[in-house]
Amino acid sequence: MISLVGSPEEYRAKVLGMPQVEKRITGTTLLKRGFAHMFKHGVIMDVTKPEEAQIAEDAGAVAVMVLDKLPYDVRKAGGVARTASLKAVDEILKAVTIPVMAKCRIGHTYEARILEEAGVDMIDESEVLTPADEERHIWKWEFTTPFVNGARDLGEALRRIEEGAAMIRTKGEPGTGNVAEAIKHIKVVNTEIAKIRGLYLSGDTQELIKIAREMRASYELVLETAKLGKLPVVNFAAGGIATPADAAMMMQIGCDGIFVGSGIFKSEDPAERARAIVLATTYWDDPKTVSEAQRMIDERKSMMGMDTRQIELKMQERGANL
Repeated sequence: MISLVGSPEEYRAKVLGMPQVEKRITGTTLLKRGFAHMFKHGVIMDVTKPEEAQIAEDAGAVAVMVLDKLPYDVRKAGGVARTASLKAVDEILKAVTIPVMAKCRIGHTYEARILEEAGVDMIDESEVLTPADEERHIWKWEFTTPFVNGARDLGEALRRIEEGAAMIRTKGEPGTGNVAEAIKHIKVVNTEIAKIRGLYLSGDTQELIKIAREMRASYELVLETAKLGKLPVVNFAAGGIATPADAAMMMQIGCDGIFVGSGIFKSEDPAERARAIVLATTYWDDPKTVSEAQRMIDERKSMMGMDTRQIELKMQERGANL
């Protein structure tokens, strides 16, 4: 009889005859969050091919996010939306010098593994794609590559951070060209942070503990957020941003940066619109510069927006209760 001695890896090698896998080295919290922090005040653009990635880089984007289809097209196509092909990821990695991110499905650990192996700089566990697990998200601490996750409120954001997310983005309603949901989400997060900040300053520990339970988040993370008066990771805006004014609005409300995709590449003037949104995001606190950015685009060439109250598929609700 063979006794189980040593690590699980040794057991698999000696008893089951499986090849021994080297122990994974994961990135530190400081490194992952610090990397995400470098994108502050910038624009990250969704792209599907090298030509779009080059437009994004030329416009001043701080990174690109690779998808198989833009959120607008995901809605139109229906069916199951999966991670982008590795061929597309490889081509875009070669085409640009800025960081390259890519999306995987909620709960699909192995899509995330292959993206990490492909060499992407950040992974977005995204509700834009069809969820693979309806009960849990990926445990992101086991990865070297940092993750970004979406959230609609503070509780959802804190749960994703506890799973290892290094960046949060408001979910908004992707592919609609309608910024209303993104505005609502960041205002909800800000209001809830202000509430726990007030409780912390007043010394109401019991109420903070109660809120942590209601949010299904650890008291330690709630307390850290209350002390900081903001999330312990950067928080970007996403979903429905289509104009320079949209981008400036999100920055004014308190976001650290912008995700945009369909709003640019489903317009008739993608290169000009990309430059204008980068300009408005950078100089959001200068109405004169934002006005100049708004003049760079023709509203008649904007993507056709959708009324979020009338759409059947609400991507923002995917994974929200996990």
